[in-house]
Amino acid sequence: MPVKTFKIDGQDVSGREDETVLDIARENNVFLPTLCNIEGLKPVGACRLCMVEVKGSNKLLPACVTKVEEGMEVTTNSERLQKYRRMILEMLFVEGNHVCSVCVANGHCELQWLAEKLGVDHTRLNYMFPKKEIDVSHYRYAIDHNRCVLCTRCVRVCGEIEGAHTWDVSGRGINAKVVTDLNTPWALSETCTECGKCIQVCPTGALFKKSRAVGEMTKDDHFLPYLKTMREVDNAE
Repeated sequence: MPVKTFKIDGQDVSGREDETVLDIARENNVFLPTLCNIEGLKPVGACRLCMVEVKGSNKLLPACVTKVEEGMEVTTNSERLQKYRRMILEMLFVEGNHVCSVCVANGHCELQWLAEKLGVDHTRLNYMFPKKEIDVSHYRYAIDHNRCVLCTRCVRVCGEIEGAHTWDVSGRGINAKVVTDLNTPWALSETCTECGKCIQVCPTGALFKKSRAVGEMTKDDHFLPYLKTMREVDNAE
C-alpha cells in the first residue's frame, strides 16, 4: 500500500494512505484530545475535539476521519484550536448535568481528565440543567443520561463487536439520546446479551454497574483491538 509523507507540527512523518491523521499523530506521540474515538471501533468524528488545521484549507478537519495525503501540513495545537476545544468541553458540561463529586466515574472519567488537561476549570456559558432520565431497570447495569456525551461508543461496540445492535440514538440535536431497543427500558430489551462491553467503553459515568459507588467505576477497553482482530481473521477465513 502506498506510503504518504507529510508534516505534523513541522515534524516529518509518514503513513499508509488508509491511515488517518489521528493514527499517525498517536504513532508519533502527538497528543490530540478525543471522546468518541477509541481503538477497535470505526471512527465517526462525533465529538469534534480532534480537529486540526491543514494548510490550504479554511476549515478545521477532524483528525480521526481525515486520511493522510502526500505533502499535507497539519497543525494540532494552535491558539485557535485550543480555544475551540475548550469551548466544546464547556458546551458538553453545560448541556448535561455533570456533578463529578457524586459520580461513579469520578477520577476515572475521560471528560473530567480532558477538562483538566485543557485547562477548563469553569464555563462562560449558562448551565441548562436539563431534566434527563436515569434508567435503572436492568438488574446489573444502569444508564444516567445526565452524564452522557453522545460519543456513540456504546452504539458502535454493541453493533460492530457484540453484533447485538441493542443501542441506537433517538432524537435530534439537544433532544438526542442513546436508547435500547427503540426506547424501551433496558430491562425489557430482547437483544441485550448483558456482555457489559458498552459499560467498559463509556468515557464517562453514564453507563455503569449498579454495584459501583462514587469513584469506583473504572473502565477497561483493552479487549477491543483483540476482538476486532479476531473478527477480521474469522471473516477472512
